[in-house]
Formats: sequence, structure tokens, C-alpha cells
Amino acid sequence: MKMTLRWYGPGYDSVSLSQIRQIPGVHGVITTLYGTNPGEAWDLEEIRALKKTVEDAGLFIDGIESVNVSDAIKTAGPDRDQHIENYIKTLENLGKEGIRVVCYNFMPVFDWTRSELARVRPDGATVLAYNQDVIDKLDPDHMKESIESMSNGFVMPGWEPERLDSLKDLFNLYKDIDSDILFDNLVYFLKAIEPVCEKYDIRMAIHPDDPAWPIFNLPRIITGLDSYKRLFEAVNKPFNGITLCTGSLGTNPKNDLPGIIRFAGDRIAFAHVRNLKYNSDRDFEEAAHLSSDGSMDMYAIMKALYDVKFDGHIRPDHGRMIWGEEAMPGYGLYDRALGTQYLQGLLEAIEKNER
Repeated sequence: MKMTLRWYGPGYDSVSLSQIRQIPGVHGVITTLYGTNPGEAWDLEEIRALKKTVEDAGLFIDGIESVNVSDAIKTAGPDRDQHIENYIKTLENLGKEGIRVVCYNFMPVFDWTRSELARVRPDGATVLAYNQDVIDKLDPDHMKESIESMSNGFVMPGWEPERLDSLKDLFNLYKDIDSDILFDNLVYFLKAIEPVCEKYDIRMAIHPDDPAWPIFNLPRIITGLDSYKRLFEAVNKPFNGITLCTGSLGTNPKNDLPGIIRFAGDRIAFAHVRNLKYNSDRDFEEAAHLSSDGSMDMYAIMKALYDVKFDGHIRPDHGRMIWGEEAMPGYGLYDRALGTQYLQGLLEAIEKNER
């Protein structure tokens, strides 16, 4: 497994490449061209410039998270085929630069949803949290004000201002899209990009829906084991992989995460490993990566990844805000750096015990 850290790029991230370079065992970043819009083709020279910035700091780009899929593709809108052509061009340019893993999602309107971005835990740390009772009372048209008031002045991924400005139009766009239609549109997209992925040996790693159930009457299609069975049957090709996100899948405590890992096996192209604490079936909060700080067995998760011989890129996911750090909620330096060390410690112990 190759330990990485997510980095949003110059001007978007409070964490510097020089700081990441000093985290033991972390030799690469998962990044993106954060200023691009879904549906646009990524410019080859911009990709090269980003790659040079990272490599000049002594690191590597180990994957892209995300090349966002446009709503026209998700809803089969009139611009779908043009946007797919642009996506293919982006993949071709990434492939030319040796970038082989692309994380993406197929969630409608919201890439992820939380009711709080800074819930205070007993130790004083703040975390992202979700309470269904709060969500049920929210008017989605006013989510912009809610997110902006909690984001510490950072642009939150999936909640970009231009997207938040058009929420009403987006909801209208999806009003006739159910889970079957959305899934069919995903299959159409995957079959269209298959040739370029196979040409450049690119692994497409779909991220699970977060949370793993419908919200605001929007459909969900990547939520657990049955979803992965359906996905692999529909497009049974090696390029069609997944991002194993324990936090997103773990929003539903009924998901057997080690079992999902053992089922998916070599279809896991990328792994986000983090912990959650369940307070009730309608309320969860993110926790430190340490198993005892939350409700998830992180040893069992890492052992399952080891057992299926996962050798791809892995990263800690959302971290707590600790030690007075001011950063994008969930994406500060300190707790994610701690997470890299904990996960690597688990892996070292597992490897030595197996030998």
C-alpha cells in the first residue's frame, strides 16, 4: 500500500507540500485541478504544471480526486456526449503524464452532506457530523448559507459557490431521475470512456455515496455490497474500480466493511480509511482514526486490505480539527498526519505478524 495525503493545490489548501513531505511514509499526494468546472477538458499544460509543482517538492501525484462528472452526464442532458468527449480528453492528458488512478462520484447535487462541520467532541476537537433530524428540517435551497457559515472561509469540495448558487435548478434537473435511470447513465458513461482507460491503463475509482441513503429525495446508487455487485456485473472490466471509503460506506452501520473489501478485491483502486462514531441510527460524527475513538474496527479493515493484497494508494480521510489549527473542515494537517502514522503502524504489525 502506498500512503498518500489529499492536497487541493496552490491557493486552495492550508497545508503545504513541504509539510506533507515531512510526514513519515507519505511520498505522494492525491490532488486535482481545483479551478476547473465539471464538463470541461483539463489542459495538458496545466496538468504538467501541477505535476511539476508536486515533484519539485519531492513528492509524486499518485492519483486524481476528483475529475468531477457533470450533471449533464449524470442526467443524460443535451450536453452529455460533448461533456463525455471532454472527460475522455482529460483522461488522455492524465494518461500521457502517467497518472493512472482517477477517483470520481455519481452523486446527484451534493457530493457529500453533513449537518455540522465543527461539532465539538468531549476532548475539544471539532469534527464533521450528521444528524438526520437536522437534515430533515433543512430547506436545501438555503444550504449555501449554512455551508458558507461553517467552512472557515475555504471552498468546500462539492460545495463550490457557483454550484450552491444554482441549487434550485439542480434539484429541478434531477426531479425525474430515479436510481435506475441514474445507474443506467453511469453505465453509459463508463462504456464511453472504456477505450481511453484501457489505452492508458487508467483505473476509474467510483466513490460511494455519502451518506449511504437517499437525502432530499435524491437517488443513491453506490451504497454497499449489492451496489458493487450490480456495478461489476454491468461493466465487468478491470478499469471499472472503486474507491473504498470506509467513512462513506460506514455511515450505514449495517455495511460489513471487511466483507465488502474481500468481495471487491482487486477492484479496489484507491482507499480512504477513516473512523466514525455512531451516536444513534440517525446521528454520527467523525472520529480520530484510532479504533477506540469511534465505532469502527480499523484493524479489521486494514487486515482485510492486506488479505486481498491491496497494493494501491491509500490515505487517511477526514481528520478532526485539533491543536488550534485553522483549515478546511476535515482537511487540516495535524490529525490527518496522525492518521497516516496509525494506519501505517497497523499495517506494519499485520505484515510482521503474518510473516
